[in-house]
Amino acid sequence: MNVIASRFPAVRIPLTEIDLCGWVGQAAPGDILEYHRGFLALDTMSQGTRLAERERAELARVARRAWWAAECGLIHLVQRRHRTNDYSYLAIARPKPRRTAVSLSSLLLAEAA
Repeated sequence: MNVIASRFPAVRIPLTEIDLCGWVGQAAPGDILEYHRGFLALDTMSQGTRLAERERAELARVARRAWWAAECGLIHLVQRRHRTNDYSYLAIARPKPRRTAVSLSSLLLAEAA
């Protein structure tokens, strides 16, 4: 008996800035999160994007927060190219800083102030 399994595309639930912050706060060193699949530079621009305005704005917030987390030394940011204009944007958790016991929420509050 032959069984034909069709390949369904993975359902992607858009990642929010809150989701990213939660993941950064609890990820173990080496954990990997794909926070976007596409072409980030084009997908965050209002002209020529395939995303609705609300999704585009949230993606821009996620990208800025990922950059911030990388600047704070919490994650590494890498890209994996699949084909032209199709990349996976990955966040790789780094070991948490040991020198001070600072919570992620206190860092976010300090940035907001």
